Amino acid sequence: MDYLRAWDYVIFIFYFIVLIGIGSYFRKKAATNLEHYFLAGRNMPWWLLGLSQMSFWFDMTGTMIITSFLYLLGPRGIYVEFRGGAGLVLVFMMLWVGKWHRRSGVITAAEWMIYRFGKDFWAHFARLTSVVANVILNLGMLAYSFKGAGLFLSMFLPFSPMVCCLIMVVITAIYTIEAGFYGVVFSDIFQSLCIWLGVGLIVAVAVAKISGIPDLSALAASVTGNPNWTGSLPDFNTPMPAGYEQYSWLFMLMLFYFGKTLIQGLGAGADPRFFGARSDRDCGLLCFTAEWTMMLRWPLMISFAVLGLFLVKDFFPDQTVLMQAAALIKSHAGAVAANEWPELIARIMNHPQSFPAELITGLSQLLGPDWSSKLNLLSYHGTVDPERILPGVLLHSVPVGIRGLILVALMAAAMSTFNALTNGTTGFLTRDLYQGYIRPQAGNKELIYTTYFFGILVNVLGFLMA
Repeated sequence: MDYLRAWDYVIFIFYFIVLIGIGSYFRKKAATNLEHYFLAGRNMPWWLLGLSQMSFWFDMTGTMIITSFLYLLGPRGIYVEFRGGAGLVLVFMMLWVGKWHRRSGVITAAEWMIYRFGKDFWAHFARLTSVVANVILNLGMLAYSFKGAGLFLSMFLPFSPMVCCLIMVVITAIYTIEAGFYGVVFSDIFQSLCIWLGVGLIVAVAVAKISGIPDLSALAASVTGNPNWTGSLPDFNTPMPAGYEQYSWLFMLMLFYFGKTLIQGLGAGADPRFFGARSDRDCGLLCFTAEWTMMLRWPLMISFAVLGLFLVKDFFPDQTVLMQAAALIKSHAGAVAANEWPELIARIMNHPQSFPAELITGLSQLLGPDWSSKLNLLSYHGTVDPERILPGVLLHSVPVGIRGLILVALMAAAMSTFNALTNGTTGFLTRDLYQGYIRPQAGNKELIYTTYFFGILVNVLGFLMA
């Protein structure tokens, strides 16, 4: 199995050292009080908050998923991403709701309920309901992000997705819990620079690759089986491979998510970046900064999708062997569920001696002597796994050195999401639940240590859910 080279690991380790250093540097300042810990003292300039917002939206798991849709559908895959990643809701935040929330002077979205409805029974009920709903939602998003990060890293490290997920959880917890919102924002700035560099490099690689072929449309049709891959208008019904049938009604999906985003936008804005902005004007400027910098995500993902076409063409000239390989694995592994498939594939690649010789010989005959390099792209349904296109391209189609830089960029996208979710969730538990109802008279030191405890708890629960 091919993994990273020494130079790639050096870049990788340097990145983690910088993040942990940021957490250690801001630890004392973040411990001043809860307002400093969760909002950085309401003293961050708008451009820092805007770049932090961009990094939060630029998550690695979402990038992997949308790359898979771009690989399957071509430019029409963008319509699936309108459900969240296009950032349409930022328009409402920029014009109205961001500054409305800032003027409240509260720290969390749940505390906003008291400001909005008063201090009667139903206002407190709304606050507690908001705590429960936001904690459950954020834990689910953490689990989703951890799971994607584990699948991603397992293609580059000789570990299972679960172990890779644990590595991410530990490192994120260290610097996020130490530095609070300071760690979120300043690590996001460093990670934004990594993301921009990665976008430029991968786009350059993709453009160089495309310039060498006469007809991209024909290549895409032969690899994906989609004759309308280069089309940009959504069809009412789009043929999808096994496992993605729920997205066949692409046009209706797009319309529903447009409506959902418009309605959701009217109630958004309860974000730490707005609560911590210096002025009303800064709320609009940070949204503007986040929106136009987030556009860099699209050339990155379409570049990965295009490079994925070349990779699959080279790896599997005849894709019928994939169905045979999946059937062979299932015949030796017994009953295996779809969610257990990535762990099984990782074990076969990393520990082939633990499996029957007939299985390994059969895989070698079907996929070739380099079968272990190709196995990661095999889905449970016996097709190319589109969600593994991005890490597959990074591992096999990007030169050494550049690979490490782009890997760091994608790790930055993941960890900027982790730290914001961790910080926000601990805010609900400490400010609203513990200080609001359990220990209203708790001192600053007690509250800070309680925040550390909740930060660890949130990451552990997110990992277990993943």
